Amino acid sequence: MESEQASVCALHGRGIAPQRLIGRRLVKITASWFWYEGVQTTAPLEVWLTDECQQSIRITTGSDWCLIFEASEPHEGCDTGEFGRVEVREGGDATPFAGHIGERILATREGFEPFTGRISLDLTFPTGGVRCDSWAGDLRLQHAPQVPSA
Repeated sequence: MESEQASVCALHGRGIAPQRLIGRRLVKITASWFWYEGVQTTAPLEVWLTDECQQSIRITTGSDWCLIFEASEPHEGCDTGEFGRVEVREGGDATPFAGHIGERILATREGFEPFTGRISLDLTFPTGGVRCDSWAGDLRLQHAPQVPSA
């Protein structure tokens, strides 16, 4: 069951407070993708959101299925030979964040599970939102509807 009450991932700690992003303008998205036998996964392994101050936040999942949210610069990809490769590239056109480049983050909301820690993060932009969550250990990014203002 998802709770809004904070708990900490035993393996990865708390990470940064998503509220630090409120008011920042998203200017760039970088994502890493896994390739195996010439086929790219349908979802990225991790994404980095870069703001107008060139500060990057990494969103990914942990081995314990938590959602990791930390300050981190994009890394280089790697080739593991017969086991596939990880490609890191700018753009993010294949993510729900693409439509929000140039927009400011208006609100954040986290979901927690008692034993895992953070399992979801909702980011709200003027034209809608993006929900990031850990689904069976994989990063899942989904469009979220715009919440009407009061």
